[in-house]
Amino acid sequence: MPTLHFAALLYSVRATLSLVVAATLSVATASAQEQSAGVSGKLLATSGVSQIEGAAGGGLATWAVIGGYGTVDQIGGSAFATQVSLDDFRLRSSGAAIGFYDRFELSFAQQAFDTKAVGAALGLGAGYTFRQDVFGAKVRLIGDAVYDQDRWLPQIALGLQHKRNHNGAVLTALGAKRDQSTDVYVAATKIFLRQRLVLSGALRFTQANQLGILGFGGPQGNSHRAQVEGSAAYLLQPNLVLGIEARTKRDYLGLGEQNAYDAFIAYFPNKNVSLTIAYVDLGKIVVPGKQRGVYASLQFAL
Repeated sequence: MPTLHFAALLYSVRATLSLVVAATLSVATASAQEQSAGVSGKLLATSGVSQIEGAAGGGLATWAVIGGYGTVDQIGGSAFATQVSLDDFRLRSSGAAIGFYDRFELSFAQQAFDTKAVGAALGLGAGYTFRQDVFGAKVRLIGDAVYDQDRWLPQIALGLQHKRNHNGAVLTALGAKRDQSTDVYVAATKIFLRQRLVLSGALRFTQANQLGILGFGGPQGNSHRAQVEGSAAYLLQPNLVLGIEARTKRDYLGLGEQNAYDAFIAYFPNKNVSLTIAYVDLGKIVVPGKQRGVYASLQFAL
């Protein structure tokens, strides 16, 4: 399914692209002019795209960057709408993030996971939908992903995402221990302007099943375990980025949950709008076979 692969590829790229573009755009003169005019001095795409759970970063992986185009003396923000169309399911996610002085970020995302025909096979009813709210906070601890080009230290951030699922009774029937939980993560992001390269990684402590859509914990364990997220992106043009992402997951329910991957491309016509398309592989989700498909996300930022 080459079309799906390319689309999902675009999705991851958008997240990575946003940072890559921001870092690679060495338009210091333009930035200075914007600053003097009272407009954001951040480089294009440096705020990243909106991650599936609402934080600034890539599509699957969280980055250490702060959402929006606000600088150290400004407040910025972003809003997004994402759809992931898989072989047997459909995931929609929308939300917003506010970045305070390029130091602190608050985010929110609302997710809807449509089981389509699989819902009927599972006795839930065709089109049964799992719904989840994700409340996030992130603080930049040290470093600057874009401007610290004279040293290897990446931008490092500490964050959390509190996830609250609305389908408690069904989750209990599936074997999940809880319908809400909090992920804690540490992320590091580095942009190499000369090489047009963006690298980002995160260590997430979580007990989520399928990112929390199927609850938290289960027969195979109920403690927070460390999982890894990573992104790599290359700037094809100042406003176009291509990249890949990976995210590990744990099988608490014993249903064969697998790791997730994507390949993406992200396009930034300007600082206010970005479009990410990706080919995504979320692995097995309840039914036999891997769930693969297209990821598309539209973001508006200030």
